[in-house]
Parts: sequence; structure tokens; C-alpha cells
Amino acid sequence: MSGTKRALITGISGQDGSYLAELLLSKGYEVWGLLRRHSVPENQTNRLEEVGIKKDLNLIYGDITDLPSLLYVLKESKPDEIYNLAAQSHVRISFDQPAFTTHADAEGVLNLLEAARIMCPEVRIYQAGSSEMFGNECDKDGYRRETTLMRPVSPYGCAKLYAFNLCRTYRTSYNMFISNGILFNHESPRRGLNFVSNKVVDGAVKISRQEQDTLPLGNLEATRDWGHAKDYVRAMWMILQHDKPDDFVCATGESHSVRELCEEVFAELDLDYLDHVTVDHKYFRPTELDDLKGDCTKLREVLGWEPTYTFRSMLEEMIKYRLEK
Repeated sequence: MSGTKRALITGISGQDGSYLAELLLSKGYEVWGLLRRHSVPENQTNRLEEVGIKKDLNLIYGDITDLPSLLYVLKESKPDEIYNLAAQSHVRISFDQPAFTTHADAEGVLNLLEAARIMCPEVRIYQAGSSEMFGNECDKDGYRRETTLMRPVSPYGCAKLYAFNLCRTYRTSYNMFISNGILFNHESPRRGLNFVSNKVVDGAVKISRQEQDTLPLGNLEATRDWGHAKDYVRAMWMILQHDKPDDFVCATGESHSVRELCEEVFAELDLDYLDHVTVDHKYFRPTELDDLKGDCTKLREVLGWEPTYTFRSMLEEMIKYRLEK
């Protein structure tokens, strides 16, 4: 199909990858997806099959930690746009696996940038940054924005910050179109059950069905800026359609505590979270990140992005999905 845009998504089998693939297909893209080889390959494409798009994708094996495989993938896919979503994305796990997290989230980005520089230097690249890069630093008004000091407090945040700065270096050094999205927490029914949002939803639903009685969690006072993944992948696409490469914060501007999250979800199921939620210190991080709240004024004013979900409507969709499933 002459004139059809081609996009490569690393991490296509994850929450963001599946929503982004859906969005790009709806816009007429030819979508390629990078898959790591596993002994049980069907497990990593379950999300893509569930939403009915696997048949429409060009899935290719490779690994972001393996430069030769990336060179081959770029040669085969010939992308106009690359969305790098591949990562070890669990912050707590990054303390248990710091070397692997650094290998995937930092060195992997170096591999991808080098492969693109060699094979397709004109390609547009989106790098998935993270609000975890800020650590506990924030501006005087309590918000994080593009100009806020970044001082991460986890191996995950450190690796993401290295990748963020590497992208800026390649952008200026080689005149490549590389943009960073600094995305705050984003959730959906497709979120992994080891992340607190869906862990709470899944636990509350099971408690409502008397399949379990308690839900152990970590720091209930930590607050996060939670948006919906569907809104945030739309921001990724808009960032690459901009006339120049740049860095953008994507957030809702509201923060809620884990305690509030529990209260909302359990109340939706006519339960009191105080009767079921317990605190287990094994879920605490060695260094806690107390509060995250983002200011996406630049994304709104420059690109015209607006979220369509609220905190409540996002949770209602997640609960409905778990109840039906």
C-alpha cells in the first residue's frame, strides 16, 4: 500500500503497546511489533488476541538488549515511526533486579538509537520516559513539569533518566527526530495484576465474590497522578506528529493516594476497604517516592491533548472488566 505509514512498537504485548497498536491500525498504519522469544510464545500475545488485533499486526522476534537483532528488525520493518515501550517496568522489582532493569531500560535504548542511526536515521522515535525520573523533587507548587529537576530514587528511575538524556544527546548530536514522553502513572483493564491499581481492583472483586478475605498492600499514603493508558498512547502519537522533536509531560494534574484508590474501588463494590486491606512491609520500596503529580500544560497548549477519562471513570471501567472476566 503506497503511502501507508509504517510503525514499529517495541513492547507491543504490554498494556500501552496493545492500545497504541489499536490506535495506529485505526489510522491506517502498517504496524510492526517486536516480541522477545519465549518458550511459551502465546503467553505474550494474549492481550493482542483478546482485543482481536493480532491478525492485523506484523510480529517479529527480536530483543532490545541485542543490537544485531534490532538491526535486522529495522531492515525488515522499514519504519517511519518507532515507539519504544519495551522495558522492565515495575519499580519495586527494579530493586530486586537492578542489573536487568538497567540492561533493558538504559542499554536497550542505546542499542535502539544506534540501530536507528545506522539503518534509518530519518525515522521518528518516541521514547517512553517516566515520572519516576523526578524522584521526590518537585516545583514549589507541588507539580512536576519538563523543567523540574530530575533526581530518581529507584534503579528503574535511574535507568529511565539515562535513556531520557541519551535520547536528547542523539537528537542534538545526529539531528535525529527523537522525542521523550514523560508519562505519569496510567492504568486500564489491561494493566498487569502486579501493579497496584489492578491489584486493588482484582483483589476487591475477589473479596466481593468471597474468593479471598484480605488484600495485602504496601504504602497506602503514597500518592500518584493516575490517568488512562488509552489517553496516554494518543499523546505518544501526537508527540511524533509534531513538527519538531521535543519532550512532553503527560499527566492529569490530579493526585490520589493508594488509600483513596482502595476506598473508591471497594465502595464501588459495596465494601469497606478497612475491613480487608492490610499493610505488608515487604511491598515497601527501600526508598519511597511519596507523591507524584504532573503539569501537562505544554502538551495541552502545544499539541492540543486532553484526557477523556477521569480517575473515577477509569476505575469503573477496570472494575467492570474484572467483574465480567
